[in-house]
Amino acid sequence: MTKTEIKLEFDRVLTEESNAILKIINQNDDNVFEAIKLISESNKVIFTGVGKSGLIASKIAATFSSIGVPACFLHPVEALHGDLGLVQDGDVTIMLSKSGTTEELIKLYPFLSSKTKIITITSNKNSFLSNKSDVNIDASIEKEACPNNLAPMTSTTVALSIGDALAACLIKLNKFTPADFSKYHPLGQLGKNLTLKVEDIMHKGNKLPFVTESAMLKEAIIEISNKGLGIVCIIKENILIGIITDGDLRRTLEKDNDIRSLKVDEIMSKNPITISPNVSLGEALSIMENRKSQINVLPVVDEKNVCLGIIRLHDIIKTGL
Repeated sequence: MTKTEIKLEFDRVLTEESNAILKIINQNDDNVFEAIKLISESNKVIFTGVGKSGLIASKIAATFSSIGVPACFLHPVEALHGDLGLVQDGDVTIMLSKSGTTEELIKLYPFLSSKTKIITITSNKNSFLSNKSDVNIDASIEKEACPNNLAPMTSTTVALSIGDALAACLIKLNKFTPADFSKYHPLGQLGKNLTLKVEDIMHKGNKLPFVTESAMLKEAIIEISNKGLGIVCIIKENILIGIITDGDLRRTLEKDNDIRSLKVDEIMSKNPITISPNVSLGEALSIMENRKSQINVLPVVDEKNVCLGIIRLHDIIKTGL
């Protein structure tokens, strides 16, 4: 294949799969409502499927668990050989099957339906599983994006998108917050973003560089050098009124040949950007980076603008975010 042919084939698959998702938007309104109702009233959600559908079912189960909805994947074959013990009254089962006639799921159906409500996600709404389920979500597609119309591509993409859409509905329904999310991701980057706060890593106490508004610039330079944070805070009666950074000093030196007579209030940045100690590190990182001119250091202040600490971009990066 030529470079052009590869690009055309690549774009074709993405286009066909995205179009397939768009086509199912308006064909499941009532069924989606019923499915969410069953899931929200259940003890836990059991996902099952075979082959590629099974892999998608496993992924959706993991997504549900990550948003606080008890969920697990049950392999149909293992279920018929002892794993049915995890199925309890009050559970809901979500079966994924493109054809709706998957032999293993049909064999499993009587055992699951005796204890759980059944939701199916199928591409054939007239199939056995579709008709036997309490709720069927139609995931019909015209054809697979596979050049031979064989390998599951479009069907699995549509099923996965439906699973994500159900999860999003449950997040809204359960008022699931970022703080809730972090409880289920304590060791990952997401957990660090949400659980670690500015106050957990900020420099404070006698490490803070301070001078008063009447100080000479030389005093500020000495304070910056001694504390080694690349900043000095200008205070008036303990209230932060400005800052001087290494960058401010460089710009001053470029303009003035003699800085010995300068006072800090002549060059300080007034009303600087500050941050609260209870802000998450993820948000702090966003404040520092998502600017035309990146901020490397921020004063940490309370509601009265009293300076409590200093946080640097370098300190956040050291946490592994």
